Amino acid sequence: MRIQNLKLVVLDMSGTTIVDENEVMDAFHQALRDSGLQRSDEEMNAMMGWSKLEVFRRIWAQELSNPEAIEAEAHLTFGFFNHHIDKYYATHQVTPTEGCLDLFAALRQANVRIALNTGFRRKIVDDIINQLGWRRDGIIDFAIASDEVPQGRPAPFMIQRAMKEFGLKDPKQVIKIGDTPVDLQEGRNAGCGGVFGLTNGTHRAEELVPIDNDGLFSSLADFQHWLFNLS
Repeated sequence: MRIQNLKLVVLDMSGTTIVDENEVMDAFHQALRDSGLQRSDEEMNAMMGWSKLEVFRRIWAQELSNPEAIEAEAHLTFGFFNHHIDKYYATHQVTPTEGCLDLFAALRQANVRIALNTGFRRKIVDDIINQLGWRRDGIIDFAIASDEVPQGRPAPFMIQRAMKEFGLKDPKQVIKIGDTPVDLQEGRNAGCGGVFGLTNGTHRAEELVPIDNDGLFSSLADFQHWLFNLS
């Protein structure tokens, strides 16, 4: 493998390991409409990968000045979002992205741990993983949600929590890969030995190029070929 002494790969969920069917963007817009607000796709896409509650805090801070009111409205809109995204995942089949399962199999064969992290809350993480059977079948080793740490991306806490799970002290033994700018920033903030982006998720290559990273790939299949020095 190209990363010496690699012990752990931390991957984002929606857009990275599961196909993004625009469900998150749709749930954002539905929640905003329920709250009497409106934002463009561009504005919302810029906040993809963040803790969803933090997204609504930022939006309400543009509308209100009172901190208590901002917090109350953010939680209300977050509740609307959860209603819509929960309904989506309860009624739609989730699909792994191109090359995802092959990469997982190769990492397991190489004795590299696999962790997922996300801007979703824990319930959604469990709903997705249970639907796919990834925990039941031992496909992944660990998953962490943004509501289980003090602060979501780009803070490094989710990666650090995954490292702690496996007793890892050196972030240089960890790779982070995701499809949003905050995925890349999170990996850098954690000091990961490799920070990589995918361009088949929510962000195009030109949107990720300006963010400090160690490489961009069109799919997890391409990333696997690079990581394992495949022809």
